[in-house]
Formats: sequence, C-alpha cells, structure tokens
Amino acid sequence: MGAHRALAAEIERLDAIPGVDRNVAEVVLAEVGADMQPFPSHQNLASWAGMSPGNEESAGKRQRRRITPGNRWLKRTLSQAAWAASHVKNSYLAAQYRRLAGRRGKKRALIAVAHSMLVIVYHMLKAGTEYTDLRGDFFDHLEPKRLSRYYITRLQRLGYKVTLESCAAAV
Repeated sequence: MGAHRALAAEIERLDAIPGVDRNVAEVVLAEVGADMQPFPSHQNLASWAGMSPGNEESAGKRQRRRITPGNRWLKRTLSQAAWAASHVKNSYLAAQYRRLAGRRGKKRALIAVAHSMLVIVYHMLKAGTEYTDLRGDFFDHLEPKRLSRYYITRLQRLGYKVTLESCAAAV
C-alpha cells in the first residue's frame, strides 16, 4: 500500500507540469519508473527514451537531424503532452514552442518541448521537487536589449519613426 501511495504522490506532482495530465504521468512512470538511479543524467534518460536530437556531423556539415530511436510509447505520449503544453497560456513551455516554431517549424518545436518536458520530469523525480513554471515572458527577460532592437527595426520597416524613452526618466 505504501508503494501505491508514493506512486500516486508522484503522479500528482507530475500533473503540475503544463500539458501533463494523469494519463501522461502514468505512462511516464510506467515506462521510466519513479527511481532515476539507472539514469546518471537527463541526457541518458533522453537518449534512452529517444527524445535526444540527432547530432551527426561530417566535415562541418550536419547530416541528419532526426531524433534517436527509443521507447515509442513514451515518445508518442510526450509529443501529445507537448502539443497540449504549447496551448497553455503564459507558460514557459508554450513560449518555448512559439519561439522555436517560427524558426524551425512546428514539428521540431514539438519535439524540443517534449524533450524539455522529459528533462523536467527527470529533475522532479530525481530531486523530489515540485514544478515551478518560469512563465511565458521568460525569454523576453533573457536579452531585453536585443528584443527592443528587434521591435524598433520592425516598426521602422513599417514606416514609423521610433524614439525610446526610459520609464524611469519619464516619471
């Protein structure tokens, strides 16, 4: 009975991740297990699950960009969870999806989000921590000067003259 309660507690904790519901948490725990001792790092888990990107290079050129073969049930479940997470408003995973989908395409962005979800699951199960979302504006705060330059350039291309004034100076 104690193992059942511990598993139920793990399912409840994993349910806090955007896009992960009870069914996804059950599949992840059934395929991977709650004990992360067999996987020394999250890279090992991603490789075993088949969610690590291919990195085959020859003469400085990338040859293949497919994900590695692995556990097909886990890959399928994580891909569906990534699709659900990409539609959650104001979440880190949705922001990551939008950021990558514009440059790399929707399917590659989904695989990248699924990989991130697997890494989150690994760290939650390994350390026994709760999920804390970094929010949807996480990437905006990484490089604010680059983002402001991007929007200034876009407005100038539309024919506007742009002058910036700091909020602290305006008060």
